[in-house]
Amino acid sequence: MKLYHSPRSRSVRPRWLLEEIGAPYELVTFDFSKGEHKTPDYLKIHPHGAVPALVDGEVALFESAAICMYLADKFPEKHLAPPVGTPARGLYYQWMVYSVATLEPPVLQVFLNTMMLPEAQRSAAAAEEGRQKFADVARVLSQALTGKTFLLGEQLSAADVMIGSTLAWSQSMGLLKGHPVLEAYTKRLTERPAYKRA
Repeated sequence: MKLYHSPRSRSVRPRWLLEEIGAPYELVTFDFSKGEHKTPDYLKIHPHGAVPALVDGEVALFESAAICMYLADKFPEKHLAPPVGTPARGLYYQWMVYSVATLEPPVLQVFLNTMMLPEAQRSAAAAEEGRQKFADVARVLSQALTGKTFLLGEQLSAADVMIGSTLAWSQSMGLLKGHPVLEAYTKRLTERPAYKRA
């Protein structure tokens, strides 16, 4: 397996999951400033020239959530996804989609308007709107995690990798302050050896 990666990007998610799995893989790290992600060969793998992308034999995948779901199913003995057809599998799908559809957008909104965009293009109102939306998401996630080690109970899943990576990013912007359940959950995840290796 070959993972195309760039530090501090969404490719950290499948890299972390691969470290949890422990299977051998090749890491190809791009320097975006050199345009390495826009070569014709790479655009055949990821047509947007973004990361992550995973190549596994004849299979080439992009989108971090899709790659994580694929990897969790490829290594069922690692128990990173509940069995197909079980109620837990439905919840797993819910949190995998929630991570990119509901959790990530307000975090990105805060990031763009406080750190990423040139100062003249930042909007304090947009940043505050992102913080308010994040607070609503934090309430939902805190309720889901209360009394549990991980989202689905006592077993780490790929959903924790997806949600946890975004919460770790959120923490760097101070968004977890006042959300002790999420702070404790993020601490548990980021202290895992696989996370640290990734």
